[in-house]
Amino acid sequence: MRLRNIPGAKDAILESPYVVQQPENQKGKWAECFPRKQPVHIEVGMGKGRFLMDMARLHPEINYVGIEMYDSVLLRALQKREELEEKGEELRNLLFMRMDARELPQVFEKGEVEKIYLNFSDPWPKARHAKRRLTSRQFLSRYEKILVRNGKVEFKTDNRELFEFSLEEVKEQGWELLESTFDLHNQPEMMEGNVMTEYEEKFSSMGNPICKLICRQKQI
Repeated sequence: MRLRNIPGAKDAILESPYVVQQPENQKGKWAECFPRKQPVHIEVGMGKGRFLMDMARLHPEINYVGIEMYDSVLLRALQKREELEEKGEELRNLLFMRMDARELPQVFEKGEVEKIYLNFSDPWPKARHAKRRLTSRQFLSRYEKILVRNGKVEFKTDNRELFEFSLEEVKEQGWELLESTFDLHNQPEMMEGNVMTEYEEKFSSMGNPICKLICRQKQI
């Protein structure tokens, strides 16, 4: 269940130095948002942000942008980020945005994003909502408009039906499936360097197999 309607969340987001306000104004200029010009990776639907904070810590050579559309969820990420700052951990290669992922092409120029992470996205189980799934062909089309040549999408979920849907959408959209598994934690090669999310820890501890795929636009 999503956290919502925490009093003061909107104001905290507007005042935070970690949140890019009016991100559409940064289109084509994302290199200027960070101290160093580096490849940009984004997570769509970052939740409370732990995955990206861990990634930013492990990979200072990459700039990360976390995208979340719910104020109260983004607030939790800001609070965690502030706790790290208080302990002296700056993570200057990490920024957040509060926005709807359908607007990605209005925020990033073609070639500004090298990799997109989708972790335990909302499955939108009703068929009439299929186009809202972050691995639908509609979203893959949006990703095509912002990714570099050979840019990748990495997707993890414990929802097998959503994963099977995603595999089919990748195929139908003409993308290249690089790697996939229905049981990530029993695939040593794909587990190398894996950073777990909070949901991944929770579901795997319950015995739920974790599915993962890596894909990219088919090269012409």
